[in-house]
Amino acid sequence: MEYIIIIVISIILILLLKKIFSIKISNLKNYKDSEELIALSDKFPKNLELTKEILKKLNNENITIKENLDSETSLYISLTNTISISSKKNSCARIQTIAHECIHSIQNRCIHIANFVISNIYILYFFIISILTLLNIIKNPLIYLVILVIIGFIQFTIRAFLEIDAMTKAKYLAKEYLEAKEIISKEQINLLCNEYEKINKMGIPFYVWNLFTGNMIKIIIYAIIAVI
Repeated sequence: MEYIIIIVISIILILLLKKIFSIKISNLKNYKDSEELIALSDKFPKNLELTKEILKKLNNENITIKENLDSETSLYISLTNTISISSKKNSCARIQTIAHECIHSIQNRCIHIANFVISNIYILYFFIISILTLLNIIKNPLIYLVILVIIGFIQFTIRAFLEIDAMTKAKYLAKEYLEAKEIISKEQINLLCNEYEKINKMGIPFYVWNLFTGNMIKIIIYAIIAVI
């Protein structure tokens, strides 16, 4: 019975947080870049050069930059202190996105390493206890479920901190870069920055909710396995 209660509470929390954050997935799916803003963004250097310039602005040039022609996603890899840059253009948010990854590179590296270690432990622990419970090797799943919740809470806290910090600061760093380059007018800079703010207002709550939901789904799955 306790596992049924846990499942119900988990589902309620997912829906409640979705309501609190006013998450509308349809708005995210239907979001389209403005052709005018894409044209403004395309006046700036290509992604590789853009990354180097922003890192120089941050006084953080001791970092490896790789251009990934097969990916549309830019990524900071803490273990190797590397930024993998997408070759994607045609996006009004690309300057803010690159600024986001550059900010990750100056965040506390110990926190990044902790995020990597705990995230992998979390996933591994979830799969191990799920298999052992299915094989009826674990006789008291509740205590393992409690541990899963604790590890998940730590993982959520660290990951959310890193991402919210980078998302929040990226807009301001991008604006500083746009103003320093003096390629477009102040009015055009404001147009881009207003769009960055619009993206953040949708993206930050969604990211937190999505991360939270992923952890809650693990709890639900393991509770179902425990019932079986």
